[in-house]
Amino acid sequence: MGFGGTLAILLALIIVLVVIVQNIIIVQQSKAFVVERLGAFYDIWHVGLHFKVPFIMRVAKKVSLKEQVADFAPQPVITKDNVTMQIDTVIYFQITDPKLYTYGVENPMNAIENLTATTLRNIIGDMELDQSLTSRDTINTRMRSILDEATDPWGIKVNRVELKNIIPPREIQASMEKQMKAERERREAILQAEGQKQSQILVAEGEKQSAILRADAEKQAAILQAEGRREARILEAEAEAQAILKVQQAMADSLRMLNESAPNEQVVKLKALEAMQKLGDGKATKIIIPSEIQGLAGLAASAKTVWETCEPEN
Repeated sequence: MGFGGTLAILLALIIVLVVIVQNIIIVQQSKAFVVERLGAFYDIWHVGLHFKVPFIMRVAKKVSLKEQVADFAPQPVITKDNVTMQIDTVIYFQITDPKLYTYGVENPMNAIENLTATTLRNIIGDMELDQSLTSRDTINTRMRSILDEATDPWGIKVNRVELKNIIPPREIQASMEKQMKAERERREAILQAEGQKQSQILVAEGEKQSAILRADAEKQAAILQAEGRREARILEAEAEAQAILKVQQAMADSLRMLNESAPNEQVVKLKALEAMQKLGDGKATKIIIPSEIQGLAGLAASAKTVWETCEPEN
């Protein structure tokens, strides 16, 4: 074998090696390869190392098994009360069957977009403007259910549908803005009135508490004054009682001493005369003197005169 034959063999080996390397397929995580053999569906390759027979087998489609997001352009829809709006939707979907996704429908994403627009028009067409603006959750749920069922033959599962924007006509937007402004002003007025009401309530409550405290203070002062007057009267009465007791005690002691000294009749009459003199010093206008002490009274008067005459001059 000459040099030319050796070179041909080397070239052939190199070509075979290149072909083998090119037909070694590595499938990544969350991927699936749809493989055809001689133009017909053969198998679905999942993660791992695979070998494709050259010129006989081919990878028809590489499919991602992750959840995907499709953001569609705004679609014109007409409400039940004949208002045209622009609504754009966002769909979260996942391919569950790569074979159906590959062979079920031509251009699956375009099919999903058209199906979404048709479903949205049907749902919004049964609602009035106000209802469509306040029923996003209901619309999302109905669309997800309808789209999931419709895309099931395509190997697609619709997980969520969200209305991204609802854009009504300009004149309706202006009217809605005015209405929202009026609503904000109304709420602000209500809050201000409520604040003023609460402030008045607090002021009135403060005045009430102040009046209660003043009345309570006046009541306590009156009680203290009454207590003071009562204590003064008690002390005065006790002093008077003590004075009376002392007078009575003195009189009792005098009588006791008089009795102990065994007075004669003349002493008794003199004591009676002193008592009559005290009566005379009082307010009585008429005094009756017993006959027993009349003579004694004259004797006492004479003795008093003699005593004053004989008293030495100062």
